[in-house]
Formats: sequence, structure tokens, C-alpha cells
Amino acid sequence: MTEAPAQGWSTWRTIVAFGFVSLLADMVYEGMRSISGPFLGTLGASALVVGIVTGAGEAMALLLRLGTGPWADRSGRHWRLTVVGYALTAVCVPLLAIAPALGTAGVAVAAALILCERAGKAIRSPSKSALLARVASSGNMGKAFGVHKALDQVGAFAGPLVVAGVAAATGVLWPGFAVLAIPGALSLLVLAQLARRVPTLTVSEEPPVDAAENSHRSGLAGALGIDLPPRFHLFACASALATAGLMTFGVISYRFVEEGLVPLAAAPLVYALAMLTAAVAALGTGFLFDRWGARVLYVVPLLVAVVPALAFADRLALVLGGVALWGVATGVLDSTVKAQVAAVVPSHRRATGYGVFAAVQGIGALAGGVVAGALVTRHLDALVVIVAGAQVVAMVLFARSRLSGLST
Repeated sequence: MTEAPAQGWSTWRTIVAFGFVSLLADMVYEGMRSISGPFLGTLGASALVVGIVTGAGEAMALLLRLGTGPWADRSGRHWRLTVVGYALTAVCVPLLAIAPALGTAGVAVAAALILCERAGKAIRSPSKSALLARVASSGNMGKAFGVHKALDQVGAFAGPLVVAGVAAATGVLWPGFAVLAIPGALSLLVLAQLARRVPTLTVSEEPPVDAAENSHRSGLAGALGIDLPPRFHLFACASALATAGLMTFGVISYRFVEEGLVPLAAAPLVYALAMLTAAVAALGTGFLFDRWGARVLYVVPLLVAVVPALAFADRLALVLGGVALWGVATGVLDSTVKAQVAAVVPSHRRATGYGVFAAVQGIGALAGGVVAGALVTRHLDALVVIVAGAQVVAMVLFARSRLSGLST
């Protein structure tokens, strides 16, 4: 059983504060991501350069967690890594505003800033999730991650709207980055308040491990979480298959725009629908997780199995229904599953667990994107069958993970 903060803010005030930090930071980096491609293009970058920079950034944000998670657990510096990661986002994104003034060097500087921001995401995410799990009591884990994700999604929705509004008012893209300095600075101020009001977050939850154990964990096996419970690895593989089946919104939006079902300018509104359903799903399944446990996650493969048939249909109503279900599944896979990770991984290894889990999900997302991109245009029936088959396997792995926990 984890303990609530000993002094200062209450447990739920602390959880909501963490949520507001994520809301503000999401405004910054989701605002940036919504126009990063066109912005690089205005600086003279080719489509290939844009693809390399944005793809490498997303890969860094996931795969670097294999290192930052174990690093946090070995050092006990979860709080410091969280602050450093958020600071990189708060600083790097507004600095993109200076890139147009740098001439031919603008592309290189912008690319470096985008990659540094994504590295900040990798640095903070395992530590932040471990801290959030530390704050929440065992009976509130699902609600804690659900509330946090819902607030996070508000930022993901608001940031692109702010940037779009600034771009519409000024006629250029770079002032939008400068405006994002405001939520970036506010996110760091809220973090500073957390450090002052909840001092228990700034100390290690567990005593330092002995030298032999620390040495064992510092190698590749420790970074890959080989020593974590088998049920964790089953659960991670199941979640990766579910993530692969969801594909990316980029593939879905490409399809409905190419088919003429949704105008290009309206694609962000469809994405907003997905973010709304993700927020609602995170809250709902978070509360249900605290009552029913991991059984609530059985719904994820069922949802994912029907998404391709709806999202790639030739009728707008079916497409919107598929996007809404995509948002629901995405919301659960980025919130409630983290509560289950906290439940199956020892508290002093949670940052490692979150790092490994994110990397496995990233591999699943990459595989799903490749398969969907190859099949969605001419072999849609095959894609639907493959996704459904993967979800059957995911359901079996979910069940084995849960049952192995009941038997221990």
C-alpha cells in the first residue's frame, strides 16, 4: 500500500496538480506536433527530411525510456528526471520561433529542438508515472490515472487550437511557438508548487539497493526488465498487439480524406472527436478498474477488432463511429493500463516497468502502422482479418496475465 502525501496537499489535490502539469505541457508539445511538418517545410525541409525528423522524434520518445526508466529506479531521482523532462519541452518548443530568422541553419536548429523535446518526453514519462502511482493509494490507482489522462487530453485538444488561432491571426506559423511559452512556463510553476507542497515526492520511495543488486540491474537485462514478473511481460505483449491493431490516426485520416468523406480542413475536428472519447474512456475505465480490477481491460481487444471495419468504411457515419472507438481504445491504452502496470510491478521498479512497457507499445505501433499502410488501400479485407486475429491473441495474453496473478 502506498501512502498519501504526509503533509501539504492532499492525495487528490496532488493528482489533479499532476494532471494540470500534463495539460499545460500537452498544450505545448501537441501544439508543436500539429504544425511541425508544415513548419519544417516553410524552412526548406523536404518531405523526406520531415519524415525522418518526426519519425525519429517519436521513436526517441518511446525507445529511450528503456534507459531512462531503469536510470530513475537505480538513482531514485524520479522527481529530478520529471522536472528535467518537462523543462526540455517548455524551453525547446518556444525556441522554434527563432528558426525562421536563422536562414539556411533554420532547418537544422528546428530539427534539433524537436528531437530534444521528444527526448524530454522520454526522460520524464517513466518517472512521472512512477510518482503518480506512488501518490495514489492501491484502491484509487485506476481513478488517478484516468483523471490524469482526461486532463492531459484537454491540453492535447487545446494546444493545436491555440496554434491554429495564432497562425490564422498572423498569417505565419512561428508566432504560435512563441505563444506556447506561456503554458510551458505555467507547467514548471505548478511543478515547483508540487515540490514545495508535497515534499515526499522529492525523496526516494525505497531505500537504495545494495551494490550487487544495483550492478545486476544496470546491464541490458535490467534495462529490458528481464527480472520483472512474467505476468508483466504477458501484459505488455497483449497491449502491444492492441496498439498495433489501432494503427495511427495518420493512417485513418489519410484514408477518409483520400476517399473524399472528410475535407482536409475538417480532419482536425475528427481528431478532436477522438480526443474527447479518449478522455471520457480514461475516466470511465479508471473508475471501473478500481472496482473490477484488470477484467475491465478485456474490452480493449474487442474494441480494436472492430475499429478497421468502421474507420475504413465508405460511409461517414461509420467512419466517425470507428474514430470514436479508436479514441476510446487509445484512451484506455494510455491511462488504465498504467494502473495495471503499477499493480504487477514492484514499486521500486515501476519506472523501469513503464519504460519497458512504452518501448514494447512503440514496437507494436510501428508494426501496426507498416501493416496498415501496406494493406489499407487495396487489401482492406485482409487488414480487418489480421487485426481481428491479433486481438484474439491479445485477449489470450490478457487472460493469462490476469490468471497468473490470481494464482500467485
